[in-house]
Amino acid sequence: MTELPPPVQALALALKSLPGIGPRSAERLALHVLQMEPGRVRALAEALVAVRDRVMACERCGGLTEIQPCRICGDGRRDPSVICVVERATDILNFEKSGAFRGGYHVLGGKLSPLEGVGPEDLRIGMLEARIAAGGVREVVMALSGDVEGDATSHYLRQRLSGHGVRITRLAQGLPAGAGLEYADELTLSRAMEGRREFP
Repeated sequence: MTELPPPVQALALALKSLPGIGPRSAERLALHVLQMEPGRVRALAEALVAVRDRVMACERCGGLTEIQPCRICGDGRRDPSVICVVERATDILNFEKSGAFRGGYHVLGGKLSPLEGVGPEDLRIGMLEARIAAGGVREVVMALSGDVEGDATSHYLRQRLSGHGVRITRLAQGLPAGAGLEYADELTLSRAMEGRREFP
């Protein structure tokens, strides 16, 4: 069997590093890129470079943005007294699609996982406390995954924030147990946000 030329192999290897792309898919994509018009290949390459160079984390909430603060944090029509805590910046996109939440967000950057060496100091917990300590926050909504690590992180945050005088709630059940927010549709997220309850 004839081997692919080294540049195609290198592209397939780079594509394989993306989540959800196996060796066969990476090879098919690399061959597809090879057959694309040069202008489209350049546009794809420029888009990849631009997204890496221009998109950053919001200094306030940790969401994805090109400007500081992000458009959500800078929107005067939103309620800054309610902060929704999520694991990843992409979780914000899911809530925004649902239209169910009009407050602010805070991206933790993950969840506690002692087995993987992720402790409280590895997450943006101190920044969340600083936002609360600055005043004006009356409610913190825990919107973390329903798996063991997500629950443990929510309970840890509840204990750590309990002395700050804010109401701590969590999303209503209805989200799939053990699954992340990325698997929930907009209606499910909307109902979970509307039905949030006091943290036990």
